Amino acid sequence: MNTPYSPTPSRCVVVTGASSGIGHAICSELLSLGHEVIGIARNLEKELFNNKQNFFPYAVDLSNLDDLPKQLGLINQQHQSIDTIVCCAGRGQFGGLEEFSYDQIRSLVDLNFVSQAYISKAFLPAMKTLEHSNIIFIGSEAALSGNRKGAIYCATKFALRGFAQSLRDECSQRGVHVSIINPGSTKTPFFDNLNFSHGPESCHYIETKEIADAVVLILNMRPGTVVEEINLSPLKRVIKSKSLKK
Repeated sequence: MNTPYSPTPSRCVVVTGASSGIGHAICSELLSLGHEVIGIARNLEKELFNNKQNFFPYAVDLSNLDDLPKQLGLINQQHQSIDTIVCCAGRGQFGGLEEFSYDQIRSLVDLNFVSQAYISKAFLPAMKTLEHSNIIFIGSEAALSGNRKGAIYCATKFALRGFAQSLRDECSQRGVHVSIINPGSTKTPFFDNLNFSHGPESCHYIETKEIADAVVLILNMRPGTVVEEINLSPLKRVIKSKSLKK
């Protein structure tokens, strides 16, 4: 007789982009469930989560690739029970290709894709020694189809999705479960510095809590099952132009 699978009561989870938006919601949800959370963001204080004892903040600028391997190595040394990473950090920048400078192209690719590969590389060797571990990437609906004014942004998300697919196949024999969640327009500060946003009604956007719930769903799967990909969309796709405040 098979014994029903019981989810691991406590995980040690690295979450990037932990200070706001999707990353913040994921941290809050995991902490509420009793998991240990290592939060990474450019500016991050323990007080952000009411001084919870199982929250460990690290101020790391993921766009600084030169310093990133050393910083991730120090986190790895200080937390040797890490069994999950959730990569949420990223930003949006849109426009025709000719509107981007060469530095802007590299900056967006470095943050939205290359830093995710660095993070995975830093923690993967130890995770491969465990019976059950998870890597979860927060992608985007932009990884599913290219769009006008989004050539560079979509390219970073296509790259992340391909990376997740390849890494999943590469790591499946070692108990590492690799997943990607592709949300559509989500109610976060992502749109603060953009000249467009989702519509105002609740059916025009995704709540960050819903993405956090998807992360928990993935973590609660039995070791023999992997959730490869979750695509989340608002019921109605409505995009509004807006004027940026100077």
